Order: sequence, then C-alpha cells, then structure tokens
Amino acid sequence: MALYGSVPVLLAHSPHRDLGIFWLNAAETWVDISSNTAGKTLFGKMLDYLQGSGETPQTDVRWMSESGIIDVFLLLGPSVFDVFRQYASLTGTQALPPLFSLGYHQSRWNYRDEADVLEVSQGFDDHNMPCDFIWLDIEHADGKRYFTWDPSRFPQPLTMLEHLASKRRKLVTIVDPHIKVDSGYRVHEELQNQGLYVKTRDGSDYEGWCWPGAAGYPDFTNPTMRAWWASMFSFDNYVGSASNLYVWNDMNEPSVFNGPEVTMLKDARHDGGWEHRDVHNIYGLYVQMATADGLVQRSGGVERPFVLSRAFFAGSQRYGAVWTGDNTAEWDHLKISIPMCLSLGLVGLSFCGADVGGFFKNPDPELLVRWYQMGAYQPFFRAHAHLDTGRREPWLLPSQYHDIIRDALGQRYSLLPFWYTLFYHAHLEGIPVMRPLWVHYPQDVTTFSIDDQFLLGDALLVHPVSDAGAHGVQVYLPGQGEVWYDIQSYQKHHGPQTLYLPVTLSSIPVFQRGGTIVPRWMRVRRSSDCMKDDPITLFVALSPQGTAQGQLFLDDGHTFNYQTRHEFLLRQFSFSGNTLVSSSADPKGHFETPVWIERVVIMGAGKPAAVVLQTKGSPESRLSFQHDPETSVLILRKPGVNVASDWSIHLR
Repeated sequence: MALYGSVPVLLAHSPHRDLGIFWLNAAETWVDISSNTAGKTLFGKMLDYLQGSGETPQTDVRWMSESGIIDVFLLLGPSVFDVFRQYASLTGTQALPPLFSLGYHQSRWNYRDEADVLEVSQGFDDHNMPCDFIWLDIEHADGKRYFTWDPSRFPQPLTMLEHLASKRRKLVTIVDPHIKVDSGYRVHEELQNQGLYVKTRDGSDYEGWCWPGAAGYPDFTNPTMRAWWASMFSFDNYVGSASNLYVWNDMNEPSVFNGPEVTMLKDARHDGGWEHRDVHNIYGLYVQMATADGLVQRSGGVERPFVLSRAFFAGSQRYGAVWTGDNTAEWDHLKISIPMCLSLGLVGLSFCGADVGGFFKNPDPELLVRWYQMGAYQPFFRAHAHLDTGRREPWLLPSQYHDIIRDALGQRYSLLPFWYTLFYHAHLEGIPVMRPLWVHYPQDVTTFSIDDQFLLGDALLVHPVSDAGAHGVQVYLPGQGEVWYDIQSYQKHHGPQTLYLPVTLSSIPVFQRGGTIVPRWMRVRRSSDCMKDDPITLFVALSPQGTAQGQLFLDDGHTFNYQTRHEFLLRQFSFSGNTLVSSSADPKGHFETPVWIERVVIMGAGKPAAVVLQTKGSPESRLSFQHDPETSVLILRKPGVNVASDWSIHLR
C-alpha cells in the first residue's frame, strides 16, 4: 500500500527498559505484530503479570520486505533517551531549522496572483497577527512547469518578494518531482538530454500522469541527477527567485495518478539497475535532500535551508520538515494529529505538523479556532486548504474569534526562544521536541496510553481541546512529587493527578513543570525576524525543593555560523538557594547580541525583603519587584543584563 512516508523503526517500552529495532529497507514492508494479550486492556495485562496469573505477556513482531537484504539494527537502550541517541547515530539528527521557519505559515491551494499574496500579507498587519511565510501551490507556475512563474498572474515575482522582504516575511513555492513532458520546457529538455529520468524496464523514459499531465520523473537515486536538481535553485536557473524564497516538495512518494496504488510501476528502473520496488520508500528523501542542497548552494554554503516534504524515510530529518499530509476539516483529524506528530518525533522527525483547519472541506469557526490552538503548540505550524474550500485567512472569521486566534498566534511567537532551544537540542542530541508523557515518566503506566496531550521538552505539558462543544477537559499531571503551574493563572497543581479543567473557546490548557525555566519574548510583532533582538522574560517555575533550571540557545537564526564559526550562545539558568544564576552551558560558543533580560517571573516564590543583582566587575544593585501572595508569583523588573553575560540575582 502506498503511503506518504515510511520509517521502519519499532520502539518497545516497559517501566524498566526501552528497546528499538531499525529495519533498514526501502522496499515495500509489512510489519505484523501479534500478542497473546491482545484482547486485554493495558491494566489487565499489568495486573496479570504482577499477580503471576495467566500466561506471561508476549508480543511477536514479523518484518516482511518485498526485496533487499536483511539489515537490522538493534537499539538496546536501556533508556528511551539512549534509544534516541543510538538511532540518531545511524540516521542523523534533526537539521537545525532557521528561526523564522518556527513561526506561522499561511498557505492555500492557491493564492491567485501577486496582488492576492500582498493583500494576505497586509491582512496580517491590518489585524495585528504575526506571520512569517506566505505559500504558493501549483497554480503559481506557468502551466505547472516547476521553476517558472505564470506570466499573467505572477509577472514580477522579484518585486513581490522584495515587498515581502520589506515586511521581513518569506515566500514558499511548490516544486514537485514530476516534470511536464514539453519540448519547449528547458527543465524537461535537460533531463531528457542528459538521461536523468527514471526509465522503464525496456530503457525508455518512464512517463506517468500528474498535475501537468504527461510527466517524467527525475531519478533522484542518481547522484548526478541530485547535483543537477540542486543547481536548478541558483538564482540564475530559478529566474524570479530570491533569498527569501524557500521550497515545498509535494507528491514526492512519487505520486503517479495513473500508476498502481497512485505511484510508480515497481519494475521501473533507477540508476545502477535498481527496480523501483527496491527504492520506493527512499525516493522522497532524495528529493528533499537535493532540494535542501540546492538552497544551501545558492547562498554559497552560508544559509540554512527550509524545505517541507510530504514523503519521508529514516534520515529525512537531516533535510527539513514534514507534515501529516492531506487531512480533512473534521474533529477526528484534529485529534489524530497529536499521535501522528508524536510518532514522527519518536523516530527522529521532530519538525512535523498538520494542516491547520484541515485540507479538505470547510471547518466551522469552533473547529478552526481549536486547530489554531493545537497548531500553535505543534512543531510545524501551517494553515493550508484545498482549492475548492472557502478562503479562511484568520481575519475572515466573524470578529468575535479574532482575539482568540490572535492569542494563539501570540502564544506561539512568545515561546519562539523556547522552541528554538528545543530544536537545538534535537539537532545536537537526537531527542524529540514534542514528546509523549511516558518518555519522561517511564514507570507511570497511566502515561502509556495517553495520546491527547504531550510534552514540549521537559518543561511544558499541553492538552489541546479537541472535542466539539467542550466545557472541560481531563488533564493528567504526572510525576510523584511534581508540581505543575497553569501558565495563564499561575495556579499550582500537584502530581500525579487527573485534573478536571473547565475551558472556554479561548482556553489552551498548558502547564509548566516545577523545576524548569522557560525563556519567552513578550512583544509579539509582525514576524519572528522583527522580534529576534527583543528582550527576554524568564519564567521560573520552582520545584517543591525551590529549584529550577533551563537553557536558552541564540545565534543569528539563519546561517551555519553556529557550526562553522561557533557563533552562538547556550546559556544555563539555574535557581537554587534563593539565587538565580546565568552562566555559559557551552564555553565554545560566542555571539554578540543586543538581547537583554527584561523581566523574571518566579512561580511558587515567597516575598523577599530585597532583590539584588550581581554582575562581574559591577557593584550590587537592587531590583524592583512585585509579589502576589495569592498566586505566590514574584516578578523582578528590568535586571537589564545582556543575555550573553554572567550574572546572579539573589532573593534576600
């Protein structure tokens, strides 16, 4: 069965150990899982096992691939974080995305023309809503000939891109790996003349039917083909593109409308004589790889790329983002986006999300609002819609919903420093950004089956509202001896417990774990690029022991200089003994930035007699503060220290 993507990894979790199996095979693969306790609930299985009654639970797994050799890696843990690292050592870690790609993306099939694109961009400004990207689907190209522009709808793409750049926004265009068979189309002619198309079994160019009609399919398994494809993203070859244009690879499974299971014939021939049946699942990875390489090359190796791919395989995380594909504006599709993104994150693909609002059909206002709230807390945040749906830019909803969506967008942008730091650790260590609860609470069997809430890092617990007409949600707060703070009310709750939380349409239940420090930007502007030099507010959530820690990663947000020149900051914030300390977590990094600490919000704190700031080479200075005895929240105003400096704040 043809799917969007395949990552042949199986994880096994118990309260005492985690294991993984990586079946390295790009052919069609079936995984058969059977259990002698399949009819029992999780609690029934555990009870039988603990009481020693019944048969010992056993799960058998059978892997079946159509072709290829048996190439299996056993990931022995013993912890799930060990499994993550072991898998990352084989397939690589998530590419560090440009900071701006973590903002909000506005897309549909299709924005009509240049004026429409600029009107949408202006609409965000007029309604005080942040946005980083506008997206163009297949109708932007001349007759669906990729690397071109429709001359009547997009006659001056560079002027359009310059206008977006003046607003510090970006554009994404779709570039699919099916090429219109047209003797006057340079891309087709070069591929044909150089013999770079996939072949039939008799050696002729393979042709299928896709968006442009009759199409050839570049052989991305061929390194020569990938190098040629990468060269097509140069500004000379992709005429009308600019440095603020990024790329979307769709239909790259590959999709063939008249093929078996809507894909390529299995006996089509690739470079080296391989049949398509042998390499099908890795084709989309190669498309994204070549596209990402092209964006890097066009900048002379300086700029980090952003490429979204629909197809994926083990290792796709090295090249960009993925999404869950063509969903529908239904509540069940909203719900299932959580376990889908959690599953992708567990196998390395941290930069994932679902189309906000649903691709097919028209969401009612409640569903669309809830989807914005969900998307704001998923790694890739894009609204997208089918050609036949009504326009749904957020300000087109009735006015009573504008503030609610504006708040969801604001929460996303406020947390961008936190998101960026999580992605740095995903890039460095191979650990997921969005995590199921059991990852951090491996012995709590209650967490094993929870898939309607999740953790971001180890600091934030999110339970989006995903039921129509909901007036409350049941939130499980894990952890013996843990405390959790509602990020809106600062109310403290003890774990483990199941908490009934009343909700309204504006509610996004989010809790910060006691013992963590989360950096935020508190001024939401038109795009992330407008915010990157803004001051930071630290939200310190104290544990029952009165401690907390967190980190902040900063660099220029878009180049490889963090790697090549060590131009970055990784700051460690630690609170203990009534003292908050900032120090370097990686002395190799150095980066000059105007960013400073504007405010510190401490949850779970008593009222001090005085608050003193100490910096190296300067006398002590007193800070003004405000304490709320009802919520036990202490706010320290304007420490004014540069985020790159070492300092300490003492509560006396």
